[in-house]
Amino acid sequence: MPEKGRGKLKIFMGYAAGVGKTYKMLEEARELKAKGIDVVVGYFEPHGRKDTIAKAEGLEFVPRKKIVYRESTFEEMDTDAIVARRPQVAVVDEFPHTNVPGSERAKRWEDVHVLLDAGIDVLTTMNVQHLESLNDEVWRVTGIRVRETIPDWVVEQADEVVMIDLTPRALLHRLERGVVYGREKAEQAMRNFFRESTLVALRELALRQAAHEVEHRIGDDEAGTHAEAGVQDGKRKHHRILVHVTADPQTAMLIRRAKRVSDFLGAECFAVAVQASGDLSTLPESDREAINRHLNFARNLHIETRILEGEDTAPTLVDFARRNQITQIFLARPRDRRWFPPLSRNLVQRIVALAKDMQIVIVSEREPVIH
Repeated sequence: MPEKGRGKLKIFMGYAAGVGKTYKMLEEARELKAKGIDVVVGYFEPHGRKDTIAKAEGLEFVPRKKIVYRESTFEEMDTDAIVARRPQVAVVDEFPHTNVPGSERAKRWEDVHVLLDAGIDVLTTMNVQHLESLNDEVWRVTGIRVRETIPDWVVEQADEVVMIDLTPRALLHRLERGVVYGREKAEQAMRNFFRESTLVALRELALRQAAHEVEHRIGDDEAGTHAEAGVQDGKRKHHRILVHVTADPQTAMLIRRAKRVSDFLGAECFAVAVQASGDLSTLPESDREAINRHLNFARNLHIETRILEGEDTAPTLVDFARRNQITQIFLARPRDRRWFPPLSRNLVQRIVALAKDMQIVIVSEREPVIH
């Protein structure tokens, strides 16, 4: 029997718990099984929802792996066991999940990539607020900082993304009826995350993301068609984005914002730090660690990173931008001068003056909306 290529990934995405992502995923798994496809459940989190549990009946479950951490036993998906079982399709709930320390991989999406590499198709679920580039926007509209995130490129590489939609009013009705959580947890949820205004804002993010996914996939198809035909699309301007990286904690927010814009524009993105020595060795340890953390964060989002050698940040940054045909430069609005190199009192103004042929985007962190 010939070796199968890489498996296909299908993501069922929503904007909150209870919209029906897992239910729809299990419904599709049952349909595939009815067609004679070999399907297993690699991980399923029922949350006590009777209708969802009923949808899982009759499907084969691969037992979870038990991991002891700090004298407590946790259960995680047994990736190796699924690969050994070699099904055609694996159902894996909660794609953004962080595995317990001691697991072979830190994130469940990394486990899913192991399954895909083994030629196994995967059905999985996630909420839009777990997308890394939306982290700041979600914090602004909910006041909650989502800690479990997925790099956007992981979702963009999926073969299919299905948006599971439900009106906020219908979701709240489900919550009130005890379909999503037990009564006590449901009442607490409605006082916090599940306020209607918050759900409306999250749903809007999800619908915008759905539109972006459609655009992204149509764009890829058109690019492939043009490449095959040897045609260049002269109408679409080629964008390139540069992010200025410093030790300022705002830098992570700046990187996310630039990445979001670059994805919508189909632009290349660079994250660039400037140091007189050309490396980070002369910096205080705390600043060195912060800049390294930001550069690693950018790399994880598939952004190209550089450390430029230069005594003066503004001309060094603009010179790099010009040589690399950058169209937009993203800068953080300075809050604390100690994060910036000497001569930076008017860094933003100096860059604006030097880069008149480029768009300068000055980003400041926004406070959460108080409902």
